[in-house]
Parts: sequence; structure tokens; C-alpha cells
Amino acid sequence: LIYPASLNDGHGHCATPDEYDMPYELVNLTTSDGETLQCYSLKQDPHGASYSNKTVLMLSPNAGNIGHALPIVSIFYKSFGYNVFIYSYRGYGKSTGKPSEKGLKIDADRVMEYLTKEDGQYQQSSLILYGRSLGGAVAIYIAATWGSSVHALILENTFLSIRKTVPHVFPILKYVTSFVHQKWDSESLVPLISPSIPVLLLSARKDEIVPPQHMDRIYTLLKSNSKEKYEFVDSFHNDTVMQEDYWNKIHTFIQDKVNPVGF
Repeated sequence: LIYPASLNDGHGHCATPDEYDMPYELVNLTTSDGETLQCYSLKQDPHGASYSNKTVLMLSPNAGNIGHALPIVSIFYKSFGYNVFIYSYRGYGKSTGKPSEKGLKIDADRVMEYLTKEDGQYQQSSLILYGRSLGGAVAIYIAATWGSSVHALILENTFLSIRKTVPHVFPILKYVTSFVHQKWDSESLVPLISPSIPVLLLSARKDEIVPPQHMDRIYTLLKSNSKEKYEFVDSFHNDTVMQEDYWNKIHTFIQDKVNPVGF
């Protein structure tokens, strides 16, 4: 229920960036426990006059595979001119293994090692985490763990914990949440995020999966010196990305809050 795409559409056809007229490199990363992660690396020309020296690490929701996210990748890459790195969690797309909280955190650590220690262009750019739903929980983990390497955090419709989300989605299970082994306790990690990291929260107020109050609580817990929460009053869990002003909010936030490394 938590990782549905690992069972069905996540293993179907996985579109590639060149199908959207975007050059890319296929990167396969081996994790510390021996799994292989399928990654798409999209870099701007670092010698181009308009090079922004900013990189977006996209952290996907629990449905679909990274091919389904390419229209969003296209906005960051083609419209905004940022580098983009996106990968399939273990058990999704062409990545090996089975998804779990422990495993996805191992995956995140491996990706961050690559971006901050192994690839020169990414290493020298400002890193923006963009996480939607489950991807928001992964982004919170990265921000709390790799804070000195993170320059901004964008969260859309993410949760305080799985245990606090289950009763909202499946009311019949509200008395057995103690048996939910995938905790994703973001509530305890959010206060650990460095105050120096600017944060943008994008909240659907008619979210039928994650109660909007989760995003409100995350906002309260954040110690960031620069935090913003934007509410989409008529938006549901999966259509927030299509709301008017969504992309303007993101673009303005990155332009205003994220300076290129070295500037």
C-alpha cells in the first residue's frame, strides 16, 4: 500500500528524457547493500552564458516510475535551465531490490554521495531538493542528514509519519497503526533541518491522502530562517502540480533564495 508502484506500473515502460528532447546520461549507482539504482542525469552546459549552477534532485511520490516524472523534469530543465537528477527507488523502474524505509534511505545516501563527492559539476552546484508526497519524506531525511550539502528544500503534500497518515486513508485501520512497520517519522526529523536551509511548502487543502494539517505542522516545526507555505485551496493530493501559480511559486523561490555556489 505504501509502495504500490513497485508492484505494478512502476515496472512498466520507463520513458527516457530523449523522448522529451532532453539530452541525458543514464547513471547506474550501486548501493552499500548491493542494489543498483537507475538514474537520469540531465546537465546544462556549464560554459553556457545562462548557466545557473543550480541542480534539482527530484524525489518522486510512491506511484509510477521516473519516466512518469519527465514532464516535471522538463520544466526544471528546459523552462528554468537547471540541472536535474532523478532516480528510481529500489524496486521501482529498473532499480533492483524491494522498497522499504531502510532501503530508500540507503538509496538516498548513495545518490547524495554521488552528487557531492563523485561528480564534479554537481559537486560545484547549489542543490535543491524537490520532494512530492513520499518523496517529501525522503527529502526531509536528506535535509536532516546531509544539511551542509543542501541549499534549498521544496516539499509538496508530504506527511508527518505513515502511522499518522494511515487512519486518514484507511479509517478501519486506525486502531492497528502500531503494526505499521514503515514509520517514516518525518515529524522527528524536521526540527533537525538546518535553519540556514530555505524551505518552500506547497499544500493542497483538499488533500484526500495526507491531511493538510500535516503540512501545517511541518511548517511549525521547521526552524528555517526562511520558510514559506503556499496553500492551494481547491487542490487534491495528485493535482497540485497542475494548479495555477504552482510553478511561479517554485521558480520565484529558487531565484530569490538560492545563490549559485561561489556567489
